[in-house]
Amino acid sequence: MSSSKIATYYDRVIERFEQYLPDANTELNFRNTYELLVAVMLSAQCTDKRINMVTPALFATYPDASALSKASVEDILALIKSVSYPNSKARHLSEMSKQLVERFGGVVPSDFDALTSLSGVGRKTANVVTSHAFGRACIAVDTHVFCVSHRLGLVPKSCDTPLKTEKHLTRHVPKAKQLMFHFWLLEHGKRTCTSRKAHCEDCFLGDICKKRGL
Repeated sequence: MSSSKIATYYDRVIERFEQYLPDANTELNFRNTYELLVAVMLSAQCTDKRINMVTPALFATYPDASALSKASVEDILALIKSVSYPNSKARHLSEMSKQLVERFGGVVPSDFDALTSLSGVGRKTANVVTSHAFGRACIAVDTHVFCVSHRLGLVPKSCDTPLKTEKHLTRHVPKAKQLMFHFWLLEHGKRTCTSRKAHCEDCFLGDICKKRGL
């Protein structure tokens, strides 16, 4: 597909998203950047609904990085045991909080590389935090975004990793739309283009979707 056709397709997809999913946003509950970081770390392979059930008690007990850094892995685990992969997440939260205190005075850094240097913080988590909290233009790619973007033909089959997919999407989505584009893909994946089945008959993109890829 030519560059002009790719641009036209992205423009049409964005127009539809703006029309049908104007209020798409994260469903995670948080009050500050520390809570956002912890919530996103916990949300990997888990529903936002489940995370929102766990974080109130976690944040009440450990309201900042300093408090969390003093908790044992076992204490953290007791509060997050109902999420997916609780053991590894408890360990990462413990290590991350200690690093945050030791390296950054307990303040979540806005720098992408600094964030990814923290235990348990990968590209997806760092992208979500830096875009949502610090206004950085980027598109976080998790398994849902990866799947939906391929299903819609927004990326070619050669983008076979989250990083390649992220770079392709970022190259073609205007910077001002990138944070929303992440939320649009997530929401569309929850409502219509679900992981188990793409409900094409109910899709507002059905008449323009490039199902076979670019």
